[in-house]
Amino acid sequence: MNLAQDPVERPYNIRHRCFLFAKEVVEFIKAENWDYVYRSMFDQLLRSATSIGANVVEGKAGSSKKDWVRFLTIALKSANETKYWSCLIRDTMMVDQARINELITEADEISRIIAAVIINANKKE
Repeated sequence: MNLAQDPVERPYNIRHRCFLFAKEVVEFIKAENWDYVYRSMFDQLLRSATSIGANVVEGKAGSSKKDWVRFLTIALKSANETKYWSCLIRDTMMVDQARINELITEADEISRIIAAVIINANKKE
């Protein structure tokens, strides 16, 4: 999936969207050349980006609504952390600016979707 594609073509299912986003982050990291000093930032980016979908999937398998919301909250935190590391990489390294900005935008959209799901789930209690 190319994040620059028409948003209408993005998967509707948040689990699929998170998976494709994590895959795009992995591909981005593989394509970049970076010095050892940046290793920690790329490691953190990889961990947080892949954690989003993992927690969404784990939450879906939760035993209760409270458990589900707890995992979604962790996924939201990971999405926000992903934005942080992406912005730090963008602002401290020579990377493909268009590509990193696409990743930041997608992380932001995913975090907004997850936040809306959490808010709606808490309203129904």
